[in-house]
Amino acid sequence: MSVKRVVVVGGNFGGLAAALELKQELGDDVAVTVVSASDRFLFNPSLIWLPFGKRKAPDITFPLAPTFDAHGVEFVHAEATAIDPTARMVTIAGGAQFAYDYLIVATGYRNDFDVVPGLGPDGFAQAITTLPDAERAGAAWRDFLDDPGPVVIGATQGASCFGAAYEFLFNMAYQLRKAKLKQHTSLTFLTAEPFVGHFGIGGLPGGEKLLKMFLKKEGITVRTGVAFEEVGGDYVKLTDGSKVPFAYAMVVPPFVGQDVVRAVPGLTDGKGYIPVEDTYQSKAYPEIYAAGIAAQVPVPWQTSVPIGIPKTGFPTESMAKVAARNVAAAIRGEAPVAHKEFGEMAAVCMMDAGNNGVLILADHMLPPRKAAVMIPGPQVHAMKLAFEKYYLWKSRHGYVRLP
Repeated sequence: MSVKRVVVVGGNFGGLAAALELKQELGDDVAVTVVSASDRFLFNPSLIWLPFGKRKAPDITFPLAPTFDAHGVEFVHAEATAIDPTARMVTIAGGAQFAYDYLIVATGYRNDFDVVPGLGPDGFAQAITTLPDAERAGAAWRDFLDDPGPVVIGATQGASCFGAAYEFLFNMAYQLRKAKLKQHTSLTFLTAEPFVGHFGIGGLPGGEKLLKMFLKKEGITVRTGVAFEEVGGDYVKLTDGSKVPFAYAMVVPPFVGQDVVRAVPGLTDGKGYIPVEDTYQSKAYPEIYAAGIAAQVPVPWQTSVPIGIPKTGFPTESMAKVAARNVAAAIRGEAPVAHKEFGEMAAVCMMDAGNNGVLILADHMLPPRKAAVMIPGPQVHAMKLAFEKYYLWKSRHGYVRLP
């Protein structure tokens, strides 16, 4: 029997975990190729610290090629420009093509800055959802220190990465205090969530009360259930007509799927996400699997202002491993061996707050839940620092089966 070929598009949390899990599962019985537009792994959770000078790019990245090479995975540093599910072919920039028997899509997200005029690199509000975004946010922060004023942190309608917005908000409060600017400025949080602590996962018991306590302690003004209309040079205008002034603003936008995935007829929904079974197998093309933000997760509720569901970090790695195990089973000629609805995955998050934090644990990502807890304290900040080092170490060495 000929060796099966698996192409993984994307090399960060989902792509790295899927490729190495599959290779460890099947060894020489599978040929795995990773195609990635970036040649470095990025630990996205640490982007909240980069604008304040607490991290630089080399601190939270490592080169992918040595890791993949050490584990027998071919690495191609190039952007995937086309996927042909009929010919089972991936085309990269420059025209080279890679045939596959199975494809795992782990392409991550693209910022949808078009949702609100004035967002994005050419706009007036910063973002922290990619490395270039966070570096620009850092340059703007240094300018702000020379000419401080009101600060606005927000998450727009359709956003899903609320955790990062809260973390940056509380880190901002901590940095303003360190810079002795707390008495000379104001801090406002604007969020599309129906209540503080919803996080795009329905909230957790006691979460709203706990976060309100944090917000009051830091003197942060909060407006929930808001929709952004535009961001001007020194203001955020909401759809109710009100304006909130700023000298520095960071706004988390919605995410959408990458264009190379959206371009495949019948593969994705309107946002570029791939509808999948609980095996993370595409409903349209059984030889294609998806993990992380590339996979569609149905929103189980309606809110007055639309919001998304977070699929980064821990759930991305979980989905990738489920997909890889099922690809391995398919190669063996077996039925799927791993099933996991997104909502049934555990929720694990260390929400940093500068020198404090909140540990979030729940048995299920989405309601109903049998167990959920939020534990505040400075130990959470220390835990997050330690976890960053641990995760980068295990990923760099390819130890994806470690917790």
